[in-house]
Amino acid sequence: MEEGWLVIDRYSRHHMKAVWDLKHKYEIWLEVELQACAAFERAGRAPRGTAAKIRKKAKINVERIAEIEQVTKHDVIAFLESLMDSVGPEHRFLHMGLTSSDIVDTSLAIQMTEALDLILESVDGFLAVLKRQALRHKNTVMVGRSHGIHGEPISFGFKLAVWYEEFRRHYERLQAVRGEIAVGKLSGAMGTFAHQAPEIEEYVCAKLGLKPDPVSNQVVQRDRHAAYATALALLAASIEKIAVEIRHLQRTEVLEAEEFFSEGQKGSSAMPHKRNPIVSENLCGLARLVRSNSLAAMENVALWHERDISHSSVERVIMPDSTILIDYMLARVTDLIKHLVVYPERMKRNLELTGGLVYSQRLLLALIEKGAQRKESYEAVQRNAMASWRGAGTLQELVGKDPFISRHLSKRDMAACFTPTYYLRHLDEIYRRVFSRRTPTTSGGRRGAR
Repeated sequence: MEEGWLVIDRYSRHHMKAVWDLKHKYEIWLEVELQACAAFERAGRAPRGTAAKIRKKAKINVERIAEIEQVTKHDVIAFLESLMDSVGPEHRFLHMGLTSSDIVDTSLAIQMTEALDLILESVDGFLAVLKRQALRHKNTVMVGRSHGIHGEPISFGFKLAVWYEEFRRHYERLQAVRGEIAVGKLSGAMGTFAHQAPEIEEYVCAKLGLKPDPVSNQVVQRDRHAAYATALALLAASIEKIAVEIRHLQRTEVLEAEEFFSEGQKGSSAMPHKRNPIVSENLCGLARLVRSNSLAAMENVALWHERDISHSSVERVIMPDSTILIDYMLARVTDLIKHLVVYPERMKRNLELTGGLVYSQRLLLALIEKGAQRKESYEAVQRNAMASWRGAGTLQELVGKDPFISRHLSKRDMAACFTPTYYLRHLDEIYRRVFSRRTPTTSGGRRGAR
């Protein structure tokens, strides 16, 4: 077994499955054991060169481990016994003074950081797509909605900028969580270093790119793992948020944007006309799974005394599942936004759908600025807005005939209230705030402008 196996190609999405491959896990277990053996050599508790001999001879046989585990009912013991045939007499220097969780928890930390590095790379790629689309649609005017009801004009690029800033926060949050989870422990059965010195742990963790857990009992405390799973759940929630928005924008009555519909794609087995937001719906469903896994991770925090193994079976499912799901979701949402079909003319048409009602606040403030009282101004604008809503005419037509409003505003003043560009006049400053910030990148931990 050659040194250097630990480096996984973190710039290929297809390696997420490899992170959780069973053989890869056993390779990490062996590396932890080898580094511990090397540390014992340095401490004079094993002959010089022992770790190198074991590394050269050790063979991992997944099938043999499974066969032994059928008898031992203990995976780490099965793993260690499986090495006896290939390693020879030096086998006795493996696992000295260690407990199973020293190997399992330290190895799990490596797998979780490997997975998170791939996720960080994917978030970085998604941020690039969001930025590109936000710049492209900076001045694509549309109506903003609250409660699903038309509010005031915004731009589609503004909506994308909001998403970009949210995912930038996710990137920084995930980096912080990476620091929390990248810890190892080789502190023994109860965590007191009864059979080896803390220097052994420090040496091994340094070799593996981890920090030693300042204090552990038989396990690394599971609040770290819960934070990790929760960060993934938050990321999934934001992906779902985007997916829900696309689903609403693709509704037939709205149709301001829709998922790309490829040649030969079918929307319904019964209705040939259908173009459904299937990617967005898929993402909404998968987010539910990632969220539920985060709850299971929180329930793992409370263990009996110095540990039990109620957390172990859960983590064997939720950690691979959540990271693989998030990796898949990021790939799909990135492709969704990259190829999103946007309809600016439909956005303009929908903006004008209410006959100018979306400009009511601008009209109200213009009256106040001209010296009218707020209460009377509000009632005057609302009175005309309700009449417009009932079909009496556009708001601009009606306010032009209103004595109270005409007394305070000229025709030119009124016309100025009904221009959507007024609402976008601070976009440059908003974009400067969002896109000029320096953000950490996945390129070797460097910081740079996106």
